[in-house]
This record gives sequence, C-alpha cells and structure tokens, in this order.
Amino acid sequence: MTVFTTRPEILGTFGVVTSTHWIASAVGMNILEKRGNAFDAAVATGFMLQVLEPHLNGPGGEMPAIIYSTKKGKVEVICAQGTAPAGATIEHYAGEGLDLIPSDGLLATVIPGAFDGWMLMLRDYGTMTVRDALEPAIHYLEHGHPVLPRVSAMIGGLAVFFEKEWPTSHETWLPDGSAPAPLSNFRNPVLAETWKRIVKEAEAKSGREAGIEAARDAFYRGFVAEKICDYLKTAEVMDASGVRHRGVLSADDMANWSASVEEPTTYHYHGWTIAKTGPWGQGPVLLQSLALLKGINIGEMDPAGPDFVHSVVEAMKLAYADREVYYGDPKFSQVPVQTLLSDAYNDERRKLITANASVDLRPGLVPGFENQSALTIEMLNSMAGFGAVYEPTMSHLTEKRGDTVHIDVIDRGGNMVSVTPSGGWLQSSPVVPGLGFCLNSRAQMFWLKPGLPTSLAPGKRPRTTLTPSLGLFESRPTLAFGTPGGDQQDQWQLAFFLRYAHFGLNLQETIDLPLFHTTHFPGSFYPRTRQPGNVMIESTVGASVLDELKARGHDLTIADPWTVGRLTAARRDADGLLRAAATPRLMQAYAVGR
Repeated sequence: MTVFTTRPEILGTFGVVTSTHWIASAVGMNILEKRGNAFDAAVATGFMLQVLEPHLNGPGGEMPAIIYSTKKGKVEVICAQGTAPAGATIEHYAGEGLDLIPSDGLLATVIPGAFDGWMLMLRDYGTMTVRDALEPAIHYLEHGHPVLPRVSAMIGGLAVFFEKEWPTSHETWLPDGSAPAPLSNFRNPVLAETWKRIVKEAEAKSGREAGIEAARDAFYRGFVAEKICDYLKTAEVMDASGVRHRGVLSADDMANWSASVEEPTTYHYHGWTIAKTGPWGQGPVLLQSLALLKGINIGEMDPAGPDFVHSVVEAMKLAYADREVYYGDPKFSQVPVQTLLSDAYNDERRKLITANASVDLRPGLVPGFENQSALTIEMLNSMAGFGAVYEPTMSHLTEKRGDTVHIDVIDRGGNMVSVTPSGGWLQSSPVVPGLGFCLNSRAQMFWLKPGLPTSLAPGKRPRTTLTPSLGLFESRPTLAFGTPGGDQQDQWQLAFFLRYAHFGLNLQETIDLPLFHTTHFPGSFYPRTRQPGNVMIESTVGASVLDELKARGHDLTIADPWTVGRLTAARRDADGLLRAAATPRLMQAYAVGR
C-alpha cells in the first residue's frame, strides 16, 4: 500500500540538493547542472541562505560541515566555528557587571567563521571560483527576493528597538521606515557590493586557488576586517542585559584565525556508522543516545508510539546531562569521549531508564572528573530562575529568537555534504556600516564561571549546538541529514535516524512522522534555563499516545501539527540511486534533484 507523504521522496542519479529554502536548493542544483560538485553546490547554497533566511544565519556567523570526498576517500569535519577573541576573559565580562553573556550585542561576538569555512570547502574540495559561489547571492541581493513572513514579522517586532538603539540595522532592514511586507521583494545592495568587491579582489589574482586565498584575505585581513574593527573601536550598543557594552573583537583576532579540518567522532549502531563533530559541539549527544538505546528493542516499537517517545526522551535526558558536565573545546580541556561512548558506561546508565519519566538532571560520573561534575551541578543549581521555561526554537517561539539553516548535497560522483550554518542573524547585533551584515552572538554559550569545559577563555570554541550528520551503512557513505533547532537539533535527528534505520521507511515518510523533544536540560542560549521533565510533542501522535505519556509522568507541551522540526536528508544507494527529502514544516524547505 502506498503511504501518503506531504511531498515525494526525490529520486535520481545526477545529483540532489535539499535545504531549508526552496530558492537555495534550486541554486545548489543549478551549480550541479553547471558541472560543479557537491562542495561547489553547498557553498553557493550556503551563501544563498544568508540572503533568504537572514534571521537564521549570516556572513558574520559560523558553520560546521561533515563531508565525504571521493577523492580523499574519507569522512571529515570542517570546523568553521570561530573562537573567543583575545580580550574575551571572564575578568573583563565580570567587570562589565555580567554573570551571563547576553544573547545579542557586541560582547556576545566570537570571530566570524562561516566565510572562511565556505572558502576552505571551495578551495580544497570544490572546482569552481569565488564568482561562481557568490554570483547567485549577489543577484538576489541586488534584484530582490521574496521576504519570508517570519523575517517580516521579526523585523517589524524589532523596528522600534532598531531605530532607537541599532540605527544601522534600521537603515538596512527598514529602508523605507517600515518592515518589508511578507513575500515582498527585498534587496540588500550594501551586502551585494561587499561580495562584488570580494569577487573583484579574487579575480585580481591568477588562478582559482589564488583567487580564493585573496577572498579570504579580503575578509579576515583586508577591507571587511577593517570595516568591522573600525566600527568596534567606538561602538557601544544595547544588548539583552539592558546595558550598553563595547565589543572585544580585534583586527589581530580576525587576522590570526582560520577554519580547520578534523576527524569526526563516530559510533556504530545496527550496521550504521554515524559521524558527528567533536565535543566542541553537541554532536556526540546523538552518539551517546544511540549507545544507550542500543540495548533497548527500538525496532519492535511503534515509531510514533508512547514506548518509542518515552525511551528516546529518557535516553536524551541522560546524554544531554553529560553534555553539560563534560563537553567543551578539547584543545582546552580533557573530554572523556571514549568513556562516554563505551559499552560499560552506557550499560550502567541504561539502568536509569525506567517506565516513568525522570525530572532530575543526572549526569554520569566519570572517574577523574568528580570535581568538574560537582562544580557544574553546583553552578546550575545556584542559578536564579534555573527552573524557568526553556527557550524553544520553532514557530511556537518568540520571533526574536535566532535559529539555524541546514543543507545536504550529494553529487553523481558520490561526494556528500551535510552542513548547518548559523549565527550572524539580523537580531544578533547591529549591522556593520558599509558591509550590510552583522556579527554573531555565539559567545553566549560560554559560562562566566571558571573551571568548566565551557568557561569563557580567549581562543576557545564555544560549545555550539550546530550539529550536521553523515551516516555510513556497512562502511559505505550513504546518508547526509540535519536540521536547524538549537538544542533540539540532535533530538529531532535522533528520532529521524532511529525511525529510518529500524522501520523501512523512505526519507520523506520518516521526516513526516510526528516529532518531539525535551526541554529537561539547561538551554545553550541566554538565559540558559530549563524545564524539568517537559516534552514538546506534535498533537498528531494522537490522544492515546499523549495520555500514556502523561501517565508515565511526562510534562507535555502539545504543539500544533507540523510545527516541530525542520529536517532535511539525502541518500546515495549502493547502485548510485540518489534520494532526498525535506520537511513540510514552515512550508519552505525543499529537496530537488534528478
């Protein structure tokens, strides 16, 4: 029997692109049609999403990517997560009267990493030029694109604040004095000129790679860095703390940073190997959850039933509790990843999953980390309002909350990209004069208490929530998937992967199933609150499932149908058949291919 899906699973052999906006997916597919590879397509799609979803990502943001290159024959991670500036010390921020880093403004800024990450991908894995990568974005910046209703609403909600506190943002986003109407044609000519100048500087050099290096220099050591740092010399702007602050990002910070390539963190589960970032991101929580669930008969459950939801939620509570205690930049602190993923550790942790919902935050105790665990729990318990309502990140949340985008690409040669760009969203900080974009606010993920893996320190990566995924089936690179969603990203991906791995569904059938997540653990975003025992779940699971979950002690927030999760996914079969799918939620993500 044919199962109804909200859209078809895309099938073909030439190439597939799926992303969180239909125009961006079309741009990526056009690059493949021009004989670009998956990496070329991902770069152009990424720059396009900065135009189309500026409330979710921008040129001043960051991105991690998990890639498979047929040329190299291996899975790798591109880390384009910028680090804390040299002046970003706990002492300085405490001197500013802060006990939490604000969610916006200039003190929340780390070195912008996305541009260098895209250029590294283009140079080392792609085949095209800087012009090829930026031309689609330039076209839509100059000629306009249809403003998403959520972008219009966000700009409208910030209009008074922008006019009073961030005038450069008011000039950029409300050029006629009012927010652009939903689906009206909107332009950003200043950002277009920024990209055109970068293209010009790239083309002043001879050769593709030399041009890419010139573009990197223009951004991090040339006119872009100069405009950013000139602005920061005098700018003192209002942020979420209610006080105006100056930033600490410097020209030296920009000039001495670059994106890097790393080995992924992996876990084997029922014939699959799932690759994630290292513990400088939250990616290993998905792997920890798999390690816990490996000893539970997930495949015998209803994929939308109460046993499945309960088991997955309880595993995630345990994995995310460990995230709070152990994860951080491994260049600055030891992270016991091998122990956290070991059978012995998870066999013991699994015993904590019972028939009833837990309301306690229960990190595991790894030998040698007792003091670190105690210090973390003490800090969390001492926070005022720690039990307050968690900040969600979909259509049921505040329009001022930032989020993320996602891209998956597979070309006919078998190259694969899963990338989750974010940050530098229009509500994060004022637009830098003369550039047409703003900086990021990723530093809010640091703590201002010393002695933790995520304590603020110069040169350290914040423990980002950005977490793309790549799956190998029987050692063959097969599946690229991911989603926006902050702390929910690995939760929605976990439900997706388990359903796909166990129940014989196609990609679109899997994405269309009702989604859920827990807000049980501390949020990564200001004000870092949690809601013990809470689960947000789409009502489409049905009344009987909701009643059973309530009976087991879950505190449910019942979401409207089609409002939780923004998953996309792409697959390459052993015979070369390509597949792709995208969520219908928010009615803008799209998969294309042939």
